[in-house]
Amino acid sequence: MTERPDLAAAASAVEAAGSVVDAAFKHLAAEGDVDADQVVAYDLAHAAAAVESARAVLDYGEKGDEEARIACAFVADAVHDVATRLMGREPAWGAEPDALDAALAFARPYRTPEFLSELCGTQGPRHLDDDFEMVQDTFRRFAEERIRPLAEEIHRNNEDIPEEIIEGLSEIGTFGVSIPEEYDGFAAEGEGEYLSMIVATEELSRGSLGVGGSLITRPEILARALLAGGTEEQKREWLPRMASGELMVAIAVTEPDYGSDVASLRTAATRDGEGWRINGVKTWCTFGARADVFMLLARTDPDRSKGHKGLSLFIVPKERGAGHGFELSQEGGGKMEGRAIDTIGYRGMHSYEVAFDNWYVPAENLIGGEEGLGRGFYLQMAGFENGRIQTAARAVGVMQAAYEAAYDYASERNVFGKPVIEFQLTRAKLARMAVIIQASRQFAYRVARLMARGEGAMEASMVKAYVCRAAEWVTREAMQIHGGMGYAEEFPVSRYYVDARVLSIFEGADEILALKVIARRLAPSGDVAGSA
Repeated sequence: MTERPDLAAAASAVEAAGSVVDAAFKHLAAEGDVDADQVVAYDLAHAAAAVESARAVLDYGEKGDEEARIACAFVADAVHDVATRLMGREPAWGAEPDALDAALAFARPYRTPEFLSELCGTQGPRHLDDDFEMVQDTFRRFAEERIRPLAEEIHRNNEDIPEEIIEGLSEIGTFGVSIPEEYDGFAAEGEGEYLSMIVATEELSRGSLGVGGSLITRPEILARALLAGGTEEQKREWLPRMASGELMVAIAVTEPDYGSDVASLRTAATRDGEGWRINGVKTWCTFGARADVFMLLARTDPDRSKGHKGLSLFIVPKERGAGHGFELSQEGGGKMEGRAIDTIGYRGMHSYEVAFDNWYVPAENLIGGEEGLGRGFYLQMAGFENGRIQTAARAVGVMQAAYEAAYDYASERNVFGKPVIEFQLTRAKLARMAVIIQASRQFAYRVARLMARGEGAMEASMVKAYVCRAAEWVTREAMQIHGGMGYAEEFPVSRYYVDARVLSIFEGADEILALKVIARRLAPSGDVAGSA
């Protein structure tokens, strides 16, 4: 019989690892610099995310023996991750070579092939309340019946998301999940609002990241920005139409030359009578052709020395387009032209580079009105924090789909006279996959509860950083378990793999989150907002 779960020892190991990471951040702040010591800062940020994810899974472990075994396996994995990052860089962390010996002593029995092999087939319950179980069932059924049958064809042919998918999601209230009832949405007060969004996003992403899982994200980002700083008139104008699915949203923040360096954006909004004229180029505007409005971040103060403080946020209406490009024009000479950017995965949504040439926007579409001038960066970030936790939920959904595909294939495929799932290596891989998925899910739930209390901004970045990297490993191993057939497009696992790769790039690239958000806040130096 393998090791019995010991949650008290697991908690001690987590705190020991956390203490080493905390001390290392203090050392970096005192002796180094995040910008100069990027390799150390990056590793520390991911180590901190691993520790925080392990803390989240400890509560889950208290719910039963199966849950405790999953928790111990994950804590052991997280401690191993931290130890691997520390090894050989102890002076840069300000740590002794034996700093993690106690935590590693706990981890050893829970990383053995025997312990992991016995966990194969164990996924653990989610422990959702009945209301959220109903949300899960509703969106899983929709994904199974409406999304999965179309997902492969859309991916292979790089097609648009069919209108019947959007209409069907509207009918079950998808786009109102995070919009308060007073604006015709369905958001419950408190943590229910956030958890519903997490659960729905996971199930849709399990069906397809590109066809279902990301359709909520853009309306979610704009809705949060409006709720954080929009005028009451703007909320009543836009939120009900978003909740009903009448208006679909795209985000226009990133620019070709600046990526995540938002403070350096060049797209300008200049006053023209009662409105504004937009000039500039935005890139990675996902769903840009089909969308009815852009949430666009532009420079309204020509003094570039003001950085992020010179940016404002606009709602930019447009006509719907389709396919791989669009050209639009306005009376008065405004033009908008979108060029699709072909990608290896995440198809169906389509991402665009969009050029704005004197595109007119009414004054009432400046979010927050005149009081919103210069607040665009902060309102945008209010939306993006939710986008990050939602991206973690998307990653969990993709991982879950990949795990299920790998488990089924390993159970059915015979090699050397027996099913693939009977080999120890396969069993250990599947067990670790399931452990990581459940821990990631519980971490996302925990962050959702924090955000419902007005907290959790840092944790939202951490869960995104950890879970999206994990999704790359899980989908890679799921593909590997399929062998040669994993490389064939006729099996969906190849789609899960290329879809997962985008998760560490969008909604805050992995390096930016690690260096400019997590490390900057845990080893503070300089103006965090101005550098994000």
